[in-house]
Amino acid sequence: MAIKFDVSGLKESFSKQVAVMKKEGLKKTAENFWYGRPHTADEGGRRIGELFENKTGLYKHREWRGVKDTMYYFYMIWLYNYIFMVKDVMVMGGLVNFAKGVWRYRWVGQTYLPVLHWFDRGLQGMRGEAMAASAWHYRGMVSTTIRQFQRMFAADTRLHGGKQNDIYKHTFAHNETVWGGMFYPWSDKFQNVPLEMIPYFVTCHVNSHVVLNYIDAVQSIGLPGDPCPMCQAESGIFVLDDVPDYAPLVVTCNEACDASVSTSTLQDWFFDKPLFSLPMPMLFDDPLVKKYCEREIEECWKFIEQQTGVPFNWDQMVKKLEAQNELQRFEWEKWDVICHSDYYPVNGVAQALYRIYQTQYGEWEIWHKCDRKVRKIMEKCVSKKINPFPQTRHRVIAWSCAPLYYSNWCTWAYNCWGLNVVINMDSLMFDMTIRTDSYENMLEDVAQYHMWAPMRRMAVGGMKHMFELWEYMERFNCDMVAMYDQLQCKGVQGVHGLFEDEFRRRDVKAFWIPHALPDCRTVSRAEIRRLINDYMSTVMHEEPLDPSLLDFDDSMTW
Repeated sequence: MAIKFDVSGLKESFSKQVAVMKKEGLKKTAENFWYGRPHTADEGGRRIGELFENKTGLYKHREWRGVKDTMYYFYMIWLYNYIFMVKDVMVMGGLVNFAKGVWRYRWVGQTYLPVLHWFDRGLQGMRGEAMAASAWHYRGMVSTTIRQFQRMFAADTRLHGGKQNDIYKHTFAHNETVWGGMFYPWSDKFQNVPLEMIPYFVTCHVNSHVVLNYIDAVQSIGLPGDPCPMCQAESGIFVLDDVPDYAPLVVTCNEACDASVSTSTLQDWFFDKPLFSLPMPMLFDDPLVKKYCEREIEECWKFIEQQTGVPFNWDQMVKKLEAQNELQRFEWEKWDVICHSDYYPVNGVAQALYRIYQTQYGEWEIWHKCDRKVRKIMEKCVSKKINPFPQTRHRVIAWSCAPLYYSNWCTWAYNCWGLNVVINMDSLMFDMTIRTDSYENMLEDVAQYHMWAPMRRMAVGGMKHMFELWEYMERFNCDMVAMYDQLQCKGVQGVHGLFEDEFRRRDVKAFWIPHALPDCRTVSRAEIRRLINDYMSTVMHEEPLDPSLLDFDDSMTW
């Protein structure tokens, strides 16, 4: 039987390119080939939306960024990351464990294999220093993700005939919102792996469809649909038995709301192993409450000592905290560049995801490596006065909890409207270093860090912290706010009107982004774009930089 290939699309594309070349002339065509088409609203500007396949959002062909940047993307981002993804798998647990994990757990293959599409979305339209620096942030997150799921698979009793091997006995499981630094005193002998960070948090960003069946699963056993969908998804993972059994003990917490308490209850039922619940107080500005939190942390450490027989190691704690403080000091350097110049080279999505991942997971060597790479790029931008985002019309601060299924909306917003998200609320949660000069000072700062967890301090931490927005908006020289509106978060919903009143009183330009954290079915990506388009055209009376990005169908996209 003869095989027929449909080449009509290729013919159409080729004919279009020939027509463009005739219109522009050979010199202009050669210039656009060498440097890439400029990002302008004119007819000769690049049209990123024309690259997308209908519904899937996949590329029809690779984005041409000029010879230099396209080659950099191919060798130093696409090829480099695929090579090191394979290397990480081999070094951190081996190919056999990886193959078993892919076969057993649906979230692995659905997120690991298409991970470079995640890069493509987050780095869309980026050139030069912005592309390179942002990609290093993605590299750090990918490497850390592989480290975690490979540790899970190497220890998993379900993949090893029900046996608890030595790796199992030297691994801690904990809720993803329990800071990894809680386990620093044992980090020379044990590794900590968050329960939900890989099956839930990372998967939402890479493939927005993976967690939907978890939400449906927990509702199928009777949970109402109105609690936070993050907690629903985290619980549904256990309902569908899609979490490895990789550790002899579990530490959970109540972050960020009462729905998380229900998650911990379900985890306790399904795991049926020693579990310590480490609470996060709501009134963390009260010094007496802070003392209570310190005692709870010490009880958690005693629990670990009792379960493992290994005592608290002060020297190891100091070593890890000082390394973490080094990461935080560089973060402050980055913030200083953002606040006082246009030379910061990291885009909004890379900055936000890397920061929350790094601070929540805890200190590890890959963060230092990536920071060294980014420092070099940033210093080049500052010394040579390079503006990595020259199409910026507005400096935007994003506030409250972001839609996990559309974290790259800010990349789209920059390409389409010139909205540069320079800082995110979650990036500012852990704005502190931790003292190591004495046990008492260390414990006090660890308690503060624990209480400043994601979604805690500025989302449900009282009006004083919710309204820190105005201070940070001024500090980072922002003229616009992207206000996230998590529809199933009772805390933020309760202050919606108060923010509206303040926006009007202060004459702040702000647009709202409704969403349901990991559930892309409640508010679609297209709806989020439509709301921003409406605001920019009807309120700001501005024209898009790239009209091809105004309206496109990505309903089936990852």
